[in-house]
Amino acid sequence: MVVTRASGGDGSDYVDSTFASRYVREPVPKWRMPAHTIPKEAAYQIINDELMLDGTPRLNLASFVTTWMEPECDQLIMASINKNYVDMDEYPVTTEIQNRCVNMIAHIFNAPVGDDEAAVGVGTVGSSEAIMLAGLAFKRKWQQKRKAEGRPFDKPNIVTGANVQVCWEKFARYFEVELKEVKLREGYYVMDPEKAVEMVDENTICVAAILGSTLTGEFENVKQLNELLTLKNKETGWDTPIHVDAASGGFIAPFIFPDLEWDFRLPLVKSINVSGHKYGLVYAGVGWVVWRSKEDLPDELIFHINYLGSDQPTFTLNFSKGSCQIIAQYYQFIRLGFEGYKNIMENCMKIANVLKEGIEKTERFDILSKDMGVPLVAFSLKDSSRYTVFNIADSLRRFGWIVPAYTMPPDAQHIAVLRVVIREDLSRSLAERLISDIEKVLKEMDAFPSYIVSNETAHLGLANDGHVKKTVKEIQEDVTRHWKRFVQEKRTGVC
Repeated sequence: MVVTRASGGDGSDYVDSTFASRYVREPVPKWRMPAHTIPKEAAYQIINDELMLDGTPRLNLASFVTTWMEPECDQLIMASINKNYVDMDEYPVTTEIQNRCVNMIAHIFNAPVGDDEAAVGVGTVGSSEAIMLAGLAFKRKWQQKRKAEGRPFDKPNIVTGANVQVCWEKFARYFEVELKEVKLREGYYVMDPEKAVEMVDENTICVAAILGSTLTGEFENVKQLNELLTLKNKETGWDTPIHVDAASGGFIAPFIFPDLEWDFRLPLVKSINVSGHKYGLVYAGVGWVVWRSKEDLPDELIFHINYLGSDQPTFTLNFSKGSCQIIAQYYQFIRLGFEGYKNIMENCMKIANVLKEGIEKTERFDILSKDMGVPLVAFSLKDSSRYTVFNIADSLRRFGWIVPAYTMPPDAQHIAVLRVVIREDLSRSLAERLISDIEKVLKEMDAFPSYIVSNETAHLGLANDGHVKKTVKEIQEDVTRHWKRFVQEKRTGVC
């Protein structure tokens, strides 16, 4: 690469950052490091120009992840962005801040710890790592018990619903645990507690319940699961525990549904994970996992360090990681307090209701999301004979909206859904604008010929060119199959 620099009167180099391309005569290599240096301003402008083609984060209604924080918190993040969290002796205050966050979360989740007692938990890189750690703890405890009883311990399994986030599949595959999924059915898109308990056997290390399904936002009935599993444990002599994946709902239920029993108030709940970067209101990169007691986290999984002059247990899959998200989480806790979180979550619920009512007024959709759950609206077309939810999602991108369309997991894969997640930064005016844009899209699609072959054409069997035509049902099945495969291939599981 050849770069031209202009010199200032004092002999210094400068570059016009607005038109960096003037100084780069050759295209920037995409797959290998360039051979020569370019000015910092040019490098910035090249990257900034490309990033302009990304979607707008606040209009990304597919993601649960926080996209806005207060400027004061942004300043704290930038001030601590160069701190490596694992350097506990250099940054003892950051370690103390993490411990404070763990204790605050443990109390929110009704853990049986006193005011002066340290809770058992750790900050993680999203809920994916948190789930891996919780799963490892369950697996190791189960193995220890089986060894002590002289029984085989090589075939552990975990029971979940088919609606679980992909990180559970990763845990099962990476750590050699069989994943037993309770299938969904039309009209019931969460794990059925009765069917889940039926699948439990002596090799089950835990049953994972979801507080806030990714698909519809619905809370699973953890209390009923606890009651049914307690009965089965008494009948069999097993002690199968429960883990609650509260990645999405853990910072909603305590503030909006305080009487809902899903947490450590239930005896079989031994660990809970939650995503700080979702409704914990922190930018992407922070999650938390909390255990009921020290007995629920095998000590052999914990590494002990004494950098601070006292024992400091550490249990993570990652080593080096940034401190800024943990500091940002602490900022939100002390800045907002219980009252602030409650107000924000109530407002998100109100916006979700506004959107839900607007979508219902079109009379084109069935609402699949529930009132008790994460503030989102999941909805499917009543009539998909002329166009599908995938066509609607594509058309909404013209207005800047990123609204995901997807098919449900087995055995409800024939249901295709649109979903809009309500975050703190989605205002009522934006929600009303989205409703207006959905109405425009529907009107446009109604005016155009069908996106799907009509029944009349399909029944003819042949197109004008003589080729065999597929039936409407076959085409719809092809579309669903294609998108299901596409979603599975792109499934990255943001937590």
